Amino acid sequence: MTKFAEGVPTGASFLYTKARRLSAMPRKPKHPCGHQGCPELTDDYYCEKHRKESIKEYNRFRRDPQTVKRYGGAWRKIRARVLQANPLCNECKQHGRFVLATEVHHIKPLSAGGTHDYENLMSLCHSCHSRITMTATNNKV
Repeated sequence: MTKFAEGVPTGASFLYTKARRLSAMPRKPKHPCGHQGCPELTDDYYCEKHRKESIKEYNRFRRDPQTVKRYGGAWRKIRARVLQANPLCNECKQHGRFVLATEVHHIKPLSAGGTHDYENLMSLCHSCHSRITMTATNNKV
């Protein structure tokens, strides 16, 4: 059995980091924050400080008040609990794939009288959630 020096990466992690260093794409240069007068450089439109402010302003003035009421702080807590209890996508799991869930779907939509009850919620990955939502929207029309 071969001994390796302590701290030297070995195995798959070593190959991954070596391959990543060799084939890393150059990053786009950062640009100034989109908030007027802010000189911070960022990869996104806003810097971290102004991103929070823009989301708060959007929720307060531009978003439908009923949507804000439905998806407030209580919803964020419920969503976190559902994702913690069911970390894998329900749809993918049925097809033998193990994909982390990132979204929580209402089986019966709130607009159709559904609730935030645990029995009415399912964990889904983004692609499954988009597919189910698109199918439901197309069936409505």
